[in-house]
Order: sequence, then C-alpha cells, then structure tokens
Amino acid sequence: MLKLTKKADYGLIALRHLASIPTATASTKEIADTYHLPVPLLAKVLQRLTQTKILISVAGTNGGYRLARDASKISALEVVRAIDGPVILTHCFTDHGSCDQSDNCTVREPLRRVHEAILDVLNRFTIDDLAEPVAQPRASKLTPLPTPLHQVINSLQPVSN
Repeated sequence: MLKLTKKADYGLIALRHLASIPTATASTKEIADTYHLPVPLLAKVLQRLTQTKILISVAGTNGGYRLARDASKISALEVVRAIDGPVILTHCFTDHGSCDQSDNCTVREPLRRVHEAILDVLNRFTIDDLAEPVAQPRASKLTPLPTPLHQVINSLQPVSN
C-alpha cells in the first residue's frame, strides 16, 4: 500500500495551518492542539522542516514557526522528501535497482511510469493547494499530467521481453 507516513502527514497539516496564517507564527503546541497531534512527534517534524529551510523558527514570547517562502513555492514532494527521504514505489527505483527478477521482469517499465506520475503530481501540488478551502478547490491550477494517471495504471499490461 502506498501511503504517507504519520510524520509526512503531520508536516503537511502543519504547513497547511501556517499557510492559512501567512503573516503570523504558530507554536508547536498551538498546531498540535488544533489538530489533536502528539506534541513530541510534531516538534521533531517541525525541526526537520526548519533544518531543510521549509520553515523558519522564530524565537521569543510570540515566536513559533512560519513558512520560509510562499506556500505556492513549496511542493508536497519537497515536504515528503524532507521528512521521509526519497519516495520509492518499488525496489527497482532505488540506487541498487536490481533484484533476482530483473532479467524477466515484465512490470518494471510500467511501474516506472506510475512512479514518475506520482512524483510529478506530488511535485506540482503545493502547500498553497492544500490551504484552499474544501468548498472551492483549485484543481484547475494544476496542469494536467502528460498522460492521465488512470491511463498509466490501465496500461499496466505485461510487457513481452
């Protein structure tokens, strides 16, 4: 199953919250209380996002965190990578990239296309997109995929070698 880790999920939630208050800061506790998230884990996520220059930490009584740049310039892919490292759909797409089935694999190329499509969507989807009210989605802002994802998935037919 392909899913975000809790850390990545919490990071996206926190960034969405900060995007909704662009001129203000929010503390870890404020964000955690608002969304019922565990403070220690959220604190680690926010520290990691600060280390990777997605967030800025502001010291002081009214301190907390704020976005390091405009929410429209921070992609979901950048956030997921900052928190979890590389997004890998299958072992084929790691640096090692081979297995005992490599010579006979019929799904490597179709899975590569799915992997690239997922990365493309995550890269084009920004924190600004996440901050949009549910009633008024901005899906039109996203450019269409070169090949619609459902077509990529439907094309996962065995490839003859």
